[in-house]
Amino acid sequence: MLTAISGGIGCGKTVVSRVVRAMGYPVYDCDSRASRIMDTDDSIKRDIAEKVHRECITDDGRIDRRRLSEVVFGDYEALRRLNAIVHSAVRRDLALWYERNSPADCFVETAILYQSGLDRMVDEVWEIDAPLDLRVERVMARNNFDRGQVLSRISSQDRFVPDSVHSCVRRILNDGVSPLLPQIEDALNARFMTRI
Repeated sequence: MLTAISGGIGCGKTVVSRVVRAMGYPVYDCDSRASRIMDTDDSIKRDIAEKVHRECITDDGRIDRRRLSEVVFGDYEALRRLNAIVHSAVRRDLALWYERNSPADCFVETAILYQSGLDRMVDEVWEIDAPLDLRVERVMARNNFDRGQVLSRISSQDRFVPDSVHSCVRRILNDGVSPLLPQIEDALNARFMTRI
């Protein structure tokens, strides 16, 4: 099975992914893999310069991530164009990674499950959730952003509404109060029960 660990910025997807990885399961991290793909694929860099903003690529051919963030988190259409460029490459990379890791049960961590089209590749979804104020606090502390910057990123992720949600969604609450490990164990056990 391939399971998505999904949820918006600051909800705690990475914490859940670390626990699952520590339990011995392979986890594909969309953010780090997308960064690696973007850094090594000249056609993606060319498309970013042409379709998002030319200032996002430096004179020596590197992606200026700070400028790219400024552009896409201030302009929904630029974000949509960037996602269109990157998502197909990530889907191809994930398919190859999953094939290499089969027949193991695998996980993919993603903040934008439906926008990326990854919802069509996974067997189930673990939707990680946390109260908005806690999410904002986590991101402010982690990224040294102000509240407005965090809310802008949350808004850009929440702007997309899928036509339909995945047929198998399990909710995990990462609110700092509810114990996380029992929820993960329950979700893992439920995965195995669906196969019996």
